[in-house]
Amino acid sequence: MFFKQFGGKVTKQLLERYQQSSNWENGCFQNLEHTELAASLLKIPNIIYKQLNQSREKEPSQPLPVLPFNKAEFLGSAPNSKFIWYGHSALLMRMNNQNILIDPMLGFNTTPIAPMATKRFSENTIDFIDDFPEIDLLLLTHDHYDHLDYSSIQKLKNKTKQYFVALGIKRHLVSWGVESNLIEEFDWWDSKGFESIKITFTPTRHFSGRGLTDRQKCLWGGWALKTAKENIWFSGDGGYGKHFKEIGKQLGPFDFAFMECGQYNYDWHDIHLFPEESVQAAIDANTKKVMPVHWGGFALSYQHTWREPVEDFVKAASDNNLDFVIPQLGQIFDSESSFQENWWRSKPI
Repeated sequence: MFFKQFGGKVTKQLLERYQQSSNWENGCFQNLEHTELAASLLKIPNIIYKQLNQSREKEPSQPLPVLPFNKAEFLGSAPNSKFIWYGHSALLMRMNNQNILIDPMLGFNTTPIAPMATKRFSENTIDFIDDFPEIDLLLLTHDHYDHLDYSSIQKLKNKTKQYFVALGIKRHLVSWGVESNLIEEFDWWDSKGFESIKITFTPTRHFSGRGLTDRQKCLWGGWALKTAKENIWFSGDGGYGKHFKEIGKQLGPFDFAFMECGQYNYDWHDIHLFPEESVQAAIDANTKKVMPVHWGGFALSYQHTWREPVEDFVKAASDNNLDFVIPQLGQIFDSESSFQENWWRSKPI
């Protein structure tokens, strides 16, 4: 299983396919603007030390509870799309009577090839997959371990009808036993209709890779989903940049957006949004209402406590008069929902 985690190898034929992308240059996929992908090698020992020793309440002292899946309520008719967030970036949607799952990393460990596990804040989340209805469409933003999980895909592949994924992810899924004809890869700005939903892959400022030899050999991005009634955007991982205004110009305004907010750090500022930047990015993209994701699941940065991303996001959104919602883990909600309880404040640290 250890070697399975790496996914599919980059072959000569695949490289020929990737090189056809306008976003490929110098042997790998590139961001739209200059991006520092990681700290220098000289800083890495200090970063590892801080990650291991500067806890600062990085994790809750007790597991965060997740509400049980209510299949009848989720599948019931409603005027708007329904959403369930499972922490980090895992999102289940019901849109146009279609069950859509985004970045379903529901496993317990986001560093399966590292010497030490990075355990999930909640327990047994992968078991929710057994309760899920058939998945009509699974969307994947990029191939990092905290978004694309081998164990989750193994449980999902027998109940998933179709996959829309970032260019480069197909090789991983095929190596894990997913049928090739079920998978469609997307470059930035590619669009495809799915059951009266227009789905577009949007650019981000990030990177990819699961091992030492496949860095930036898979594209990264977000997903816009538009129907005759709604326009929803999942930002995907990535730092602040000019692409947010372009996304809003081409695809907005958005009724609702799931904005990356968490696991940020000054050592990798270019590739993850700080909370204030997350709010500004939503404003740039012309979004009416937002929810922060990429927090509440794992401690991947030593810089902030597990609560800080949501606390700072709420403050920045309030200061900018941007409407937002923060549901509990596992809670069914829609773009019109409004919750008064700041649930994360009542949970043990």
